[in-house]
Amino acid sequence: MPYLRANWYTRNNRPRPESIQFTLSKFHRIWIVDCSSLEALFRKLKSLEDFPKGQLAGEKGAVIDFMTRLAIEIWFNENPRSSDVIFELYILILVTAKTLLLLDRGFYHFTFWLQLIEQEVHFITRLQKGASIQVEQVFTNSYGLKGRFIRLGSGTKKTPFLTLRLIEVRSGKTWHSYLTSVLDPTILPPYVVADLYRRRWRIEDAFNTVKRLLGLSYLWTGSINGIQVHIWGTWFFYDVLVDLGDAVGDELSLPFERISLEIIYRGFYHFSVVYEKGLPSDSVKYFAARKNQD
Repeated sequence: MPYLRANWYTRNNRPRPESIQFTLSKFHRIWIVDCSSLEALFRKLKSLEDFPKGQLAGEKGAVIDFMTRLAIEIWFNENPRSSDVIFELYILILVTAKTLLLLDRGFYHFTFWLQLIEQEVHFITRLQKGASIQVEQVFTNSYGLKGRFIRLGSGTKKTPFLTLRLIEVRSGKTWHSYLTSVLDPTILPPYVVADLYRRRWRIEDAFNTVKRLLGLSYLWTGSINGIQVHIWGTWFFYDVLVDLGDAVGDELSLPFERISLEIIYRGFYHFSVVYEKGLPSDSVKYFAARKNQD
């Protein structure tokens, strides 16, 4: 993994979004955190005959590096009905100061947020519908943008008072609301907040890739060790695939979003044929070559 991360920094031809470049001038790292339930166990093996039909294999939590898309940490919990809360302690242990987290609403817990802030870790998330807020200060109120300091919480141990920045951005007729613990808009301007959170979808793409393309939807073992081996082996392969996709993007001077990991994955067969024939075997050059772009 350190080798794959180092590779990312050697590639300078593919463009990087300005919002990311700006944010990394203020923070050391940007991470995306999310959870996903594993699929049901297959019962075709004799060892699984007595398992309840449709029993889910468990819950996994993941931390993805926003820049490189490589996995930072993968956690597994065998209880498929557990909530995202179970991973919050792991996150608090993992993160260090000057980290910016992109969180979905599964981590909408004021105590957790306060603990992050006390560790000098900041976050961006979405405001829950119907949330009770107290406006402390309005600093932007235009046709397409609203910015306010708001107070959340009731002052109890479970819901302590928090002052956060609420940013609302209009897109057509729809307003999108974002919450961040970064109160200074010069450190994290409103449109940077909106653009970063829009890209939080990268972790959903990662889950989709490991489940649908790389086969993590098909769990053939009921043992905890077997499931863990399957999870981490699949994620390691995902990281290798991401590294190759990034290298191809750099070779073509294209952003990573323009590279299809599925096409590269399905192209491994064709590359292996070329390799077996003893022809030039640089995989990056092969996938980037114009004659192979069909």
